[in-house]
Amino acid sequence: MSTFHLTVSTPDGQLFDGEVQSLRLRMLDGDLGLLAGHENYVAGVGAGEALIVTEEGEKRRAACIGGLLSMLDNHCSLLPTTFEWAEEIDLERAKRAKEKAEQRIAQAKEDQKELMLASAKLQRALVRIKVKS
Repeated sequence: MSTFHLTVSTPDGQLFDGEVQSLRLRMLDGDLGLLAGHENYVAGVGAGEALIVTEEGEKRRAACIGGLLSMLDNHCSLLPTTFEWAEEIDLERAKRAKEKAEQRIAQAKEDQKELMLASAKLQRALVRIKVKS
């Protein structure tokens, strides 16, 4: 199968650099799948699971939240705000974060800023739980 080059870099450093068969992830406007030869593309990343199929056919899952993706001449750069490999996610911690965010949402009442922050934290926790499960 044809491959393309993928780099994944966060503010904490580079997390992946190599050839892949495919990349699937959640964008701001829906899911996106990339294969070798995809047209040039730039878009904002949403919050969801990223699935990378390496050159060797290994499937790697990660929680991927926010940032930017670009595909230019068969080279893909993924610059997410948050990117955690499934094997590195602490499921119990994610469940606690989910519960805390749900409590904050219930208590936010008329405070729109608090509601937005708590909702974002809930979404991150739910993504981590889904990827880890």
